[in-house]
Amino acid sequence: MQIETRSEVNINTFDSLPIERLTHAVFDRTGGVSPSPYKSLNMSTSAGDRLENVRENRRRALIAVGLGSASTTLVSQMHGIRTIAINGRTDPQSTRADALITSAPGVPLFMSFADCVPILLYDPVKHAAGLAHAGWKGTVKGMAQHIVHEMMRNFSCRPADMIAAIGPSISVQRYPVGPAVARQVKRAFPTRQDLLPDYNNSVHYDLWEANKDALSQCGIKSIEISDLCTAGHTDKFYSHRAESGVTGRFGVVIALK
Repeated sequence: MQIETRSEVNINTFDSLPIERLTHAVFDRTGGVSPSPYKSLNMSTSAGDRLENVRENRRRALIAVGLGSASTTLVSQMHGIRTIAINGRTDPQSTRADALITSAPGVPLFMSFADCVPILLYDPVKHAAGLAHAGWKGTVKGMAQHIVHEMMRNFSCRPADMIAAIGPSISVQRYPVGPAVARQVKRAFPTRQDLLPDYNNSVHYDLWEANKDALSQCGIKSIEISDLCTAGHTDKFYSHRAESGVTGRFGVVIALK
């Protein structure tokens, strides 16, 4: 990933996503107005930050990437696989989903994260984009496969043409899980038991490789992983697990030009 600072906001971008065709960014926690423990560019009210702080943080972030005047699509995330196709403004108060897709230029897709996996998708042939939120529940339910299928169904995308990027999220070394989660991972990925390695006598879950495998099985060949662990870099990113749930959420945006 590349990082650039604009107006005190840090903008992380993927090398594989063409900046001449789309705007995208993974924001870290720098450059906002929220006080501790949300310091400082918190993008969500779900953890208790004040609405006016979150609105100002979103405004600053979107202005930094040239999207300040656009109508941003926001959703309430459910840890499921519901995917919504967006071709105009959506009311954030009434939309519950874990993935957004669009073929409409100038429509920013936006979500917030704090350990769960951001999945960004772009089809340069059909000029369509998608953004998904995949925690452990969404991953075992097939979030990655579902958003690819929805882009195929809505926009006639071909997986072989698509570019995928997996953003900052919790790494396998920092993500121990219990027996119940491990059983669901085994059912979802029966041929990939390597997704549950042992570290310090506990079973861990490799969300990066699980989502990479799911995307690859769909037929996507270009998959970039950020290799940035949110739990290991709480100075840069929010981590629900490492910060015991008392923290903010960093934002991810993608929009077609």
